[in-house]
Amino acid sequence: MSKILIRGAKVLGGDVQDVLINGETIAEVGTGLSAEGATVVEADGQILLPGLVDLHTHLREPGREDSETVLTGTRAAASGGYTAVFAMANTHPVADTAGVVEQVYRLGREHGYCDVQPIGAVTVGLEGKKLAELGAMHDSAAGVTVFSDDGKCVDDAVIMRRALEYVKAFGGVVAQHAQEPRLTEGAQMNEGVVSAELGLGGWPAVAEESIIARDVLLAEHVGSRVHICHLSTAGSVEIVRWAKSRGIDVTAEVTPHHLLLTDELVRSYDPVYKVNPPLRTEKDVLALREALADGTIDIVATDHAPHPHEDKDCEWAAAAMGMVGLETALSVVQQTMVETGLLDWAGVADRMSFAPARIGRAKGHGRPVSAGEPANLTLVDPAYRGVVDPADFASRSRNTPYEGRELPGRVTHTFLRGRATVVDGKLA
Repeated sequence: MSKILIRGAKVLGGDVQDVLINGETIAEVGTGLSAEGATVVEADGQILLPGLVDLHTHLREPGREDSETVLTGTRAAASGGYTAVFAMANTHPVADTAGVVEQVYRLGREHGYCDVQPIGAVTVGLEGKKLAELGAMHDSAAGVTVFSDDGKCVDDAVIMRRALEYVKAFGGVVAQHAQEPRLTEGAQMNEGVVSAELGLGGWPAVAEESIIARDVLLAEHVGSRVHICHLSTAGSVEIVRWAKSRGIDVTAEVTPHHLLLTDELVRSYDPVYKVNPPLRTEKDVLALREALADGTIDIVATDHAPHPHEDKDCEWAAAAMGMVGLETALSVVQQTMVETGLLDWAGVADRMSFAPARIGRAKGHGRPVSAGEPANLTLVDPAYRGVVDPADFASRSRNTPYEGRELPGRVTHTFLRGRATVVDGKLA
């Protein structure tokens, strides 16, 4: 078994310590540890975090390998410090059967630079009409625990209730894409001052908030767990805060881009800023940051949504919705949450590793940096500053809203069960 000594790292941003990895496990954490027989990584005060976990990734395989594959997507994930990702079900064919989720799971095991946990569809074909094989997907080799029709809302209240009842039996969770479809017909961007001035169809906040309100009440009625995908409005924050105060078992995520970018960017008509849910106002951004800091929003999830060049390099109305985010997520969180004083690095570890692993029940991930735990680790240089160049991405797609923008922080090393997947900022 190989031995690696990470020397002089600030564990979760705290005390400087050495961490000795032996094989797949953390063997010892302390100061002045012996380097005998070990490969030494000089951390020089960099931040050591548990490997990041993304509860919301689109890997596109099977069916849209022109956008991303399990291999390229997990290489992007490792580059961003992730050791586990949950792969959304809107593939071709849809991951609504045990066979498809097992295919994704197998691809992850064979080719992944991080662990891949498939998310199963809630309804057959994402059509919202009939429940998919929830039990069969859970009982499969993939062991699916999270179910979502992401990209489409489960807008039928009866179907949503039945899904919540079904997954309750085995401790699963339904992750809802909160978007009332009738309120967003023809919508192109956030409904507000900017949409009115640009003459683009508006996407009202209430389209998201009304579904969240319904679903937390359904979850309370059923006694089940519900997770809110990519929460984006100040009103949604208040509904989730109310639900938690009532004891409802609801969790919520926010994307990095909704923590930083606003609908003012749409004035450029650059389709790179077209995303679902849309970029909101500065008021919403600040509310999301505060909610992530106080725990109303539980986690950061990337909603990494790769698209080929032709699907974005076109007029706004025809462009696909979505942004890549795995390789820039931690930097955006550092800028919006750490450098603003809203979170410390221990808080980042909670929102990007501990909590998502707990919600998705990702075994071996989101664990303390201590002896006996799996060596799933990420080393970050917070002093680094660099301009984002999508040509450097490991992802197959380049649709990033951060091109040319300076962001802080860089992942220098990522370890998956003691095996280095990133070394000195480069894929191993």
